[in-house]
Amino acid sequence: MELLQKLNWRYAAKRMNGKKVDEVKVNNILEATRLAASSMGLQPYNIIVIKDEALLKKIHENACKQPQMVECSHLLVFAAWNSMTEKHMDDYLADIVEQRGVTLESLAAFKGNYMNGIMSRSVEQNLNWAARQTYIALGFALVAAAAEGVDSTPMEGFNAPALDELLKLKERGLQSISLLPLGYRDEANDYLVKAKKVRRAKEKLFIEITNQSLN
Repeated sequence: MELLQKLNWRYAAKRMNGKKVDEVKVNNILEATRLAASSMGLQPYNIIVIKDEALLKKIHENACKQPQMVECSHLLVFAAWNSMTEKHMDDYLADIVEQRGVTLESLAAFKGNYMNGIMSRSVEQNLNWAARQTYIALGFALVAAAAEGVDSTPMEGFNAPALDELLKLKERGLQSISLLPLGYRDEANDYLVKAKKVRRAKEKLFIEITNQSLN
């Protein structure tokens, strides 16, 4: 299966060579990420796309001193909504009405579930929920990048408050969760470039439970 070959090829590149990724490939990765699964379909996050070299240098200096910041072609910042509002749901309902051709009235029960569920939770609970949703999108981006033959490096090791301040994310109602530089591996300087991929054996990872095994 070609996808499995691509996933065996990919790894978290520690060094990139500065080569620019074709915008067609980037757009394919972004579109695959847009199509990621999300609880209720709400997608409670935004993905910031950065390719400005001066800004990437500022991010490297102030929020993430990893070399990929200045060696990558594009940087994706996965940022969760820091609060949930009724307007978020109303905007989503408007999209459903437009794209599915249904009436707003037919979605009243769906909105009620949102208001009684998500809106009844604390701000912290909703932020944690939104953050977890970003990781689903991050997973789609990783796979899509591999399918396009583009290297990527998922990152949590950065100064999120500093990055949020630099990008003025708070003013947008956002909080950065993870980063994904996109580019091409530096064959000469990345010590992991020829390392064998290490993953747990399927016998150790997967557990099959049957009804009988529970008795």
